[in-house]
Amino acid sequence: MNSATPPAPLDTHVELAIGGMTCASCAARVEKKLNRMEGVAATVNYATEKARIAYDGAAVGVPDLIATVVRTGYTAEEPAAPAPEEVAREQPADRDLLALRQRLVVCALLAAPVVLLSMVPALQFDNWQWLSLTLAAPVVVWGALPFHRAAWTNLTHGAATMDTLVSTGTLAAFVWSLWALFLGDAGMPGMRHGFDLTAGRSDGASAVYLEVAAGVTVFILLGRWLEARSKRRAGAALRALMELGATDVAVLRGSQEVRIPVRLLSVSDRFVVRPGEKVATDGTVVEGHAALDASMLTGESVPVDVGPGEKVTGATVNAGGRIVVEATSVGSGTQLARMARAVEDAQNGKARVQRLADRISAVFVPVVLLIALGTLVGWLLVTDDVTAAFTAAVAVLIIACPCALGLATPTALMVGTGRGAQLGILIKGPEVLESTRRVDTVVLDKTGTVTTGRMELKDVFPAPGVGRAELLRLAGALEHASEHPIAQAVARVAAASDTEGGAGRDHPPVSGFTNVPGLGVRGEVEGHAVLVGRTKLLSDAAIELPPRLADAKAAAEARGRTAVAVAWDGEARGVLTVADTVRASSAQAVRELRALGLVPVLLTGDNRRAADAVAAEVGIDAAQVYAEVLPEEKAAVVARLQGEGRTVAMVGDGVNDAAALATADLGLAMGTGTDAAIEAGDLTLVRGDLRVAADAIRLSRRTLATIKGNLFWAFGYNVAALPLAAAGLLNPMIAGFAMAFSSVFVVTNSLRLRTFT
Repeated sequence: MNSATPPAPLDTHVELAIGGMTCASCAARVEKKLNRMEGVAATVNYATEKARIAYDGAAVGVPDLIATVVRTGYTAEEPAAPAPEEVAREQPADRDLLALRQRLVVCALLAAPVVLLSMVPALQFDNWQWLSLTLAAPVVVWGALPFHRAAWTNLTHGAATMDTLVSTGTLAAFVWSLWALFLGDAGMPGMRHGFDLTAGRSDGASAVYLEVAAGVTVFILLGRWLEARSKRRAGAALRALMELGATDVAVLRGSQEVRIPVRLLSVSDRFVVRPGEKVATDGTVVEGHAALDASMLTGESVPVDVGPGEKVTGATVNAGGRIVVEATSVGSGTQLARMARAVEDAQNGKARVQRLADRISAVFVPVVLLIALGTLVGWLLVTDDVTAAFTAAVAVLIIACPCALGLATPTALMVGTGRGAQLGILIKGPEVLESTRRVDTVVLDKTGTVTTGRMELKDVFPAPGVGRAELLRLAGALEHASEHPIAQAVARVAAASDTEGGAGRDHPPVSGFTNVPGLGVRGEVEGHAVLVGRTKLLSDAAIELPPRLADAKAAAEARGRTAVAVAWDGEARGVLTVADTVRASSAQAVRELRALGLVPVLLTGDNRRAADAVAAEVGIDAAQVYAEVLPEEKAAVVARLQGEGRTVAMVGDGVNDAAALATADLGLAMGTGTDAAIEAGDLTLVRGDLRVAADAIRLSRRTLATIKGNLFWAFGYNVAALPLAAAGLLNPMIAGFAMAFSSVFVVTNSLRLRTFT
């Protein structure tokens, strides 16, 4: 009895650059051949001309994968990432685009007289047809050579693609014309030729199709050139992102500055960034202050002030001030590299609708060849008119265009994800777009998302006879010794205070410091026995708050703030109130999310009063507030909302949000948060601004709408055009123009996403 062998693990991944693909059916063929290999799962993208392959490394190697692609009739190689100093050099894609343009210009100049002479009888002189042959021959033979070569290659591999249709159609028109000129009556002096938009009837021996052969070639070349140029523009945002980094850096070697290429930079190296220079890599400021412009990286237009101890990101621009930075990440580990990798991953993915289009493209060309043959036979049987039958059959060959189907999704993805990267939005893949359309509820984590996540001192209430500066000085000195976020908020303000002759920037020394878990701290400052913390810490020491301070504490807590009591020498001396600050943009962000038809929900582990206060400030209904939720319960809240029939998006930034982000139908991770949250999210918001969440959903929905519009046009075009051509209602040259236009339309429609704001 045989037991089923478990599938081999696909533990190795590689990306190959595929050369020679000219249409979506080419990509479908390569993908099909790769997926037939044992232990291989591949996705081939026509727009990006790349194959993403997962395979069993123990059974298959990269040379095997490349050999399979080559046997299919195409080229494959592992793309090498260019070094920063090589970015400005001319790329192969630029050279190919220039060569295609040169071929197009030459063919257009030769074909224009042929088309004019064939369409306008008044321009036809004796023996004009021989001049047309002289001009058309180079266009059909040399101009269309890429189509003929690709068609022959595919034929030798037993396949048919878009090039097969173009090559067959143009050569058929050209060979017919040669037969009519040399063996028929078309070569006689004085022959005249009209132009008909449909498959007109005439004597086949006197009909020439030189204008069809030359004109269609030019139209297809024009379409290919516009398509290639548009595809390059579609990927411009990703290339711009990859080129943002600095090329060299001034590294400190002892007391000397040595300028080296960025690729030689190592973790823990210290480097100098002067005004106008780019930060070479991610790091921490160790000296100096500066304002960094991150607009090209995150879309944030306002420069951010940084100083010692604060993190900086590579590729941001120093707008003012000199800083010394210690590198913490280099190369592929930097935020810029991760962003570029995320965008490229998204662009190489395929939405469900695109997979349907790929399946259609794979069988489309053989079906069209059968339709063309059927059209030829049908016309001959019904009309016995060879010329009309031939014209209709050639029109069917030329009008068919699976290219638009293949370009519909990837071009929109390329532009949409690229534009998102410019705005600080990273879309992980096309399946994310499908989720944004269905979402009706957005769950917002409070701390670090709606709020800054940084506690700030809000109010100071001294007891009668106690100065504000003295209260801050003694409390701040004791809190400075603690690492608690509330303590640090008090210490920061105390250190900066210079009123009433108070503290300078150095805190007074503390002796006998003791941390009382869950209650506060105690110690001796300037000869005073000081207590700072909860009122229970004071009551345990037999110290009660006077009515004035007790009222201040109660009022603060009613507003969702945390009250800290201060006492020394056996008496209560004041109350300090601390709160997490709501981001200035959060209220507007909630309004924008509502405008998208989403119900905002606030989720937090804080107490109910603090949660209600934040919700009221940003405009979230009290009924949509989930407070005092433990970190491990956040995912359960999301699941409960889903159980109510809602489609839920989750926005968070912390480790305790990762499970909820993964559980939600759509996870939006704040890029200022933890790696765990970013990894769990479907969309990453590089900038710590909740308004970007609304932008991300709008951009995703706009991209999805563009994809669907493209596919509607591509399907609709073929459904309408093929019957018209088969019915003899389209001249082959008009068919060629329409075919080229369909691909250009799809790409141009996708490029409109570049204007998204």
